Amino acid sequence: MNLRFDDKVVLVTGGGGGIGRASALAFARAGAQVAVTDRDAQAGEETVRQVQALGAQAVFIQADVTQATQVQAMVAQVVSHFGRLDCAFNNAGIEEEHMRLADCDESIFDRIMAVNVKGVWLCMKYQLAHMAQNGGGSIVNTASVAGLIGAPKMAAYSASKHAVIGLTKSAAVEYGRKKIRVNAVCPAVINTEMFVRAVQADPKIGPAITQAHPVGRIGEADEVAAAVVWLSSDAASFVTGLAHTVDGGLTSV
Repeated sequence: MNLRFDDKVVLVTGGGGGIGRASALAFARAGAQVAVTDRDAQAGEETVRQVQALGAQAVFIQADVTQATQVQAMVAQVVSHFGRLDCAFNNAGIEEEHMRLADCDESIFDRIMAVNVKGVWLCMKYQLAHMAQNGGGSIVNTASVAGLIGAPKMAAYSASKHAVIGLTKSAAVEYGRKKIRVNAVCPAVINTEMFVRAVQADPKIGPAITQAHPVGRIGEADEVAAAVVWLSSDAASFVTGLAHTVDGGLTSV
């Protein structure tokens, strides 16, 4: 089973922390050259330092995935720096609501859709164009279990992640004969800053969320990264259009 990425170039968006950073490091351990992007330059550059400490080549590119000109330039910079782009992990995303649908402000809805849906669409738009002209590649998008089931008090977030899965499946069908695989990873609750913010907003939900997972705990970023690396690798060469759960059994309940 080939999980190596020697001589391959991988782009990770939202790479300044959490699942993005864990995935950038996992790709580096597997031999990849890694381009890290984030709006937060300090966080993104720290990820690059950690990647380089593993002996891998890395570069940071600051970009806002909601801006077409920045996304186009981001992909162009990766190709200019490394010579090509083989794999992309479109991980940049946000959650900003902890309220029922009728109480959610329109500006929050628009912001979530801009980052989580338009951002993934823009990234794939320019990544697919390059990969289609250069022999293929692999793309993994971060969706969520909230893209497979309902998420109380997170309706806009859930809608955005359902959309990511729709984009993923459509692109997989459109570009399969171009030797491009497109999959999504669907984490349950993961021990990242996003989870910390949710608990801070409502301390009562921490124990309840933990117990909701049949394995009796929430996940770790490294566990999601392992799935991302597998989906991106030649070991998953016949896998495309998949919404792959990493959820401790949550969606099996």
